[in-house]
Amino acid sequence: MDVTEAVTRRISVRAFKSDPVPGALLREILELAHQAPSGGNLQPWRVYALAGEPLAEFKAKVAARIGTPDEPEYDVYPADLWEPFRTRRFQAGEDLYATLGIPREDKPARLRQFANNAAFFGAPVGLFFCLERKLGPPQWSDVGMYMQTLMLLAVERGLDTCAQEFWSRYHGVATEFLNIPPELMVFSGMSLGYRDEAHPINSLRTRRAPFEDWCELRGF
Repeated sequence: MDVTEAVTRRISVRAFKSDPVPGALLREILELAHQAPSGGNLQPWRVYALAGEPLAEFKAKVAARIGTPDEPEYDVYPADLWEPFRTRRFQAGEDLYATLGIPREDKPARLRQFANNAAFFGAPVGLFFCLERKLGPPQWSDVGMYMQTLMLLAVERGLDTCAQEFWSRYHGVATEFLNIPPELMVFSGMSLGYRDEAHPINSLRTRRAPFEDWCELRGF
């Protein structure tokens, strides 16, 4: 598989098989992703991985907390999101629930699906990505580049992922369970495992704006 194939195959998978991911394979991917770029070579990411019994124990603790999120450490989206971003976000949500046949008015069903975030969508591996609180937005983008590199390496090896900023709202339970030092902020989580090809939610391909909407070529 080449890079182009990995980029086009990668999606946010929200239904996984229970098949375990070998620890050696996970470590290989995590270490290779460490080649991701970072400004000044700061390498600001800190990663925590859970599987097996520790993951099951963690999910049980989170399940008891659903509905009582922590005070967010940052806004995932700006308040009063404007166009075209508001429509893009709305459409992505509508398309996702359409794969499951959940209409907009069925709020309980939508909330139940959203709560699947807490179970890592059934994935056998749950990851958390942290960085020091004193670092700034440029280092946040560095962590994002590490995560993207990890996601593409996972696809190359037959795995799939779903990045989850959901955990920015339930950072307290992760911090406590993993004994994360107070100087670190939980930036995001990620589900990792083998895609359930038969699940309808994994048929979703989010829409992309036309090239001309977001790029100008000059001098070509």
